[in-house]
Amino acid sequence: MKNKKTIIGRSDVADFPEIGLYSIPIKIDSGAYTSSIHCKNVTEIDHVLHCEFYDKSNKLFIGKKITFSTYKTTTVKSSNGMSSKRYAIKTKINLFNKTYPITLTLNDRDKMRFPVLIGRKFLSGKFIIDPKQLNLSYGLKNNL
Repeated sequence: MKNKKTIIGRSDVADFPEIGLYSIPIKIDSGAYTSSIHCKNVTEIDHVLHCEFYDKSNKLFIGKKITFSTYKTTTVKSSNGMSSKRYAIKTKINLFNKTYPITLTLNDRDKMRFPVLIGRKFLSGKFIIDPKQLNLSYGLKNNL
């Protein structure tokens, strides 16, 4: 029997409890393979990754400094065809009152409307996108 997939809209709000980020706006993008989170000042010092999570629209996301001892590097091809090296971390995301593992690349998304982009690698097998819908998970969270 196949698992029932949850309908998710084109954008939502999610929590990332392991890194202490809550009520973060996310964009759902089936055109993107990987998922990405906005951060600045990413540096690797003595095999520890230091980064600063920043989004001016969320007071919990402004300048939050986090370190990771477990991470990897990956190559990501952007929509304009350019490839770049990025750091990737594994963490958890809360959507629809469930917690899922997710890999996020760390990227400066300053010019983007959403600080987090959720790609098809995470969505596949779990969600069906309805582009007419918004904040389905967040609405459920607030109705508890």
